Amino acid sequence: MQLARAENVTGYIIAPDPGAARLTRAVEGRDQNGDLIQISVVEERPLTIFLNAQEIVTAMTIGDYPEYLALGFLRNQGMLLVDDEITGVDYDDDLETVVVRTARQTSYEEKLKKKTRTSGCAVGTVFGDMMEGLEDVSLPVVSVRTSWLYDLASQINRTPSLYLEAGAIHGTVLCREDRPLVYMEDVGRHNAVDKIAGWMLSEKETAEDKILYTTGRLTSEMVIKTAMMGIPVLASRSGFTAWGVEIAREVGLTLIGRMRGQRFVCLAGEDRLVRDVDPSTIRVEDKKHRRKSAGE
Repeated sequence: MQLARAENVTGYIIAPDPGAARLTRAVEGRDQNGDLIQISVVEERPLTIFLNAQEIVTAMTIGDYPEYLALGFLRNQGMLLVDDEITGVDYDDDLETVVVRTARQTSYEEKLKKKTRTSGCAVGTVFGDMMEGLEDVSLPVVSVRTSWLYDLASQINRTPSLYLEAGAIHGTVLCREDRPLVYMEDVGRHNAVDKIAGWMLSEKETAEDKILYTTGRLTSEMVIKTAMMGIPVLASRSGFTAWGVEIAREVGLTLIGRMRGQRFVCLAGEDRLVRDVDPSTIRVEDKKHRRKSAGE
């Protein structure tokens, strides 16, 4: 099953489209001097996800790539199995719903009773038995060149994005070595990573040679989702939570955070880093660029 695939002119397979209709709205206000201004603000809209006949969740999202979001959410929650035959993914814009259909009959009434709210922006949801699913996760042991990390950060932070246009949003980027491939944004980082997971599922994209980059915090939810996707490396401009670090170490995920200019911190999988570039040769970000790219 393929929903969409179009090579973007920037070199990404999918890149942010800050000018897309319906993603932002112009709002008038007054600045600190009392002067009238007009700014772009991010839209939020509900999206209800069904698996076959069962309503699973309603997510607040910016509204782009709803099919990928639904597929990725269901896959990361363990509701879509690896060998499931997906017979349809139907989005209704008027009803703001996505129905994912499978050949397998599904019922997750008990699973839906066990929900945990996470620290994700826009309130993420993890179903209570996700940690049990990690027991079967086996991530590949891969080497990560620090030159790739620096190159990725430089490219991603300078990519035109909805965050740079309006703020109040997070980005997640699927990468291979030093090349960013798919860049998704949403009001919650959990939604952005689910869109990546949905794209990978739709395109049957392999995970073992990928790096996942996020603008948000490296929380337990982000680590769990990355591990469930089979991606062995997770990196961010932002910081860590203790539980996120603990889970990364348990599952063998390389976890890198606080990537700013020449600096980064690796708190899991440090032995897999290949330090092939002198950090002092990396250009230091200017203050203006740091403020625009933080995305936290």
